[in-house]
Amino acid sequence: MAGFFNRLRQGLSRTGGGLSAIFQGGGINDEFFEELEEALIMADVGMTTTEKLLDSLRDAITEDKLKERSEARERMISILADFMRPESGFLENADKAVILIVGVNGVGKTTSIGKIAAYYKARGKDVMMAAADTFRAAAAEQLAVWAERAGTPIVKHGEGADPAAVVFDAASSFKARGRDILLCDTAGRLHNKKNLMNELEKMRRVIDRELPGIPVEALMVLDATTGQNAIAQARAFGESAGLTGIILTKLDGTAKGGVAVAVKEELNIPVRFVGVGEGIEDMRPFDPEDYARALLEQ
Repeated sequence: MAGFFNRLRQGLSRTGGGLSAIFQGGGINDEFFEELEEALIMADVGMTTTEKLLDSLRDAITEDKLKERSEARERMISILADFMRPESGFLENADKAVILIVGVNGVGKTTSIGKIAAYYKARGKDVMMAAADTFRAAAAEQLAVWAERAGTPIVKHGEGADPAAVVFDAASSFKARGRDILLCDTAGRLHNKKNLMNELEKMRRVIDRELPGIPVEALMVLDATTGQNAIAQARAFGESAGLTGIILTKLDGTAKGGVAVAVKEELNIPVRFVGVGEGIEDMRPFDPEDYARALLEQ
C-alpha cells in the first residue's frame, strides 16, 4: 500500500508542487489566501468548492490561532479529506454485490473492471465479469483478456447482442454458482443519447429482478485529465443513471487531482476507486486522507 501511495503522490506532483509550495515558510496573510485560491482553482477544484474550502480553513485558523503555514497545511489536509469523505463505506457489510461500470468512450472502463476484479480476487472474493459492451468491436475480447489476467470467469455474447441479455445470463450464472461480485462492463455512451441511457436502465431492471436484495453500485469511470469537464459528465450521468460512485483514472498522467474534491462537494457523488497506472495492481479503493496528503505534501 505504501508503494501505491507513493505512485499517487508522484502522479499528483503537478498539483501538489503548486499547492505544497504555498504552505512553506511565511506567515498566514492575505497573500497566502490569494495564492492558495489560485492554486486550488488551477488544480481543478472549481470556484465554488474552492471558496468553501477557504472559508473552512479561515475558520480553523481563527479557532485554533494558527500562525504558521505548515500548521495551516495540516488543517487543510484534514479539511480536504472531510470534503471528499463518503457518508458510508463502499459495500459495507455486503457479502455479495453487483458493480455496474458506466461512462463515456475512452476513459478506461474495461481496464478498470480488470483491475477491480484483481483487487477483490486477491482478497478472497469469488468474482465474475459480464461483457455487456456489445457495441464496440472487440470489447468482449478485450475484457476476456483482463478476465484471464485476473483469473475470473466471464459471460459474453457476440458483437451486436442485446446487452440486457448478457446481464441476464451473467446474473443467472452468478446465482447458480454462488459468486460474490459481478462486474458488468457497458458500452461507452454520451449522456444525451436517450436510447443508450434507456439501455442502461433496462440492464439495471434485469439486475434488480434477477438478483433481488443484492446491492448494486453504479460507478462512473472519469478520466482525471479532463478536469472540470469530468464534473459535467458526472452530473449528466448522475441524473440519468443513478450513480453511486466514481472511479478516477489516469492520475499518473497530467491530472491535477482536485476534481476528486469537486465531484464529491458539487455532486455529492463519492470517489470509490483511484487508478495510477496501467498495471493490474494500479487501482485501489479511494482513501480521502491519503489523497489529501498526496495533494499537499511533496
